[in-house]
Amino acid sequence: MRLLCLPYHNGLRNVGMGRGASKLVSDEALRRGIEAQGWRLTSEEIQGIDESVPEIARVMELDRRLSIRVREAAEHGAFPLVLAGNCNSCLGTAAGIGAAGLGVIWFDAHADFDDPDENTSGFFDVMGLAMLTGRGWRGLRQTLPGLMPVAERNVILAAVRDLEPYQRKRLERSAVLAVPDVIDVERFDHAVQDLATRASRVYLHLDLDSIDIDDAKANQYAAGGGPCLERLEACIRLVCRRLNVAAASITAYDPAFDEDGRALAAARRVAHEIAKGVRSEPMT
Repeated sequence: MRLLCLPYHNGLRNVGMGRGASKLVSDEALRRGIEAQGWRLTSEEIQGIDESVPEIARVMELDRRLSIRVREAAEHGAFPLVLAGNCNSCLGTAAGIGAAGLGVIWFDAHADFDDPDENTSGFFDVMGLAMLTGRGWRGLRQTLPGLMPVAERNVILAAVRDLEPYQRKRLERSAVLAVPDVIDVERFDHAVQDLATRASRVYLHLDLDSIDIDDAKANQYAAGGGPCLERLEACIRLVCRRLNVAAASITAYDPAFDEDGRALAAARRVAHEIAKGVRSEPMT
């Protein structure tokens, strides 16, 4: 397994949620737990660029660099586990493993499904899943080698709950299958089984604020009404049993908001669950 650290928030190194990625990649308990599952573990950091470059250009160049390292890891038989500040790292990860037969399992309190014509926050990171499914920023997306749109019907968005009215309407109009709030595990399992009939492999994306705020406060955007950590772990096990996970990411951890250390502990458990699950063969 190769830990690929992308410690950037809005393209700035070790700022906000970018600091969380740096903390996770160096966390000895997280690393020991992965190695305890029989993995030989290596890690590297994706190098940044001149911070005077405009924000969106920085983010996209970091994704290009990430895609190269993900591709190299996969070609050498290593499982890529990306530890990133922002969710739009998904573009580099997906480009690195390739789009053929790819589905997406996305755990997040937020949809990250805005496109430039409707977004009101100006926050580029809330457009990650929209871009991954082929909406918005077409010219920029085409500069990322290997990135092809994932069909909306091949995306499961779990734990989503913190939405503006326009975001909720956009999601409802889409073909993305949302399993919201605390996650109905039976419904989630049916969705995963259905996805397995169309996708030969998946990208597993885990934003730590998918966890209910009462269990862990991963960042300033954390919200109530989500799944407990145990339910999230159960869902990860379901994904790994049913599907071939080609790459995974853990994102959006900001240590400044983790005053009691529970979000760090949750990240360790999530990483260990992924490491345990992807070693076994999916069910047929």
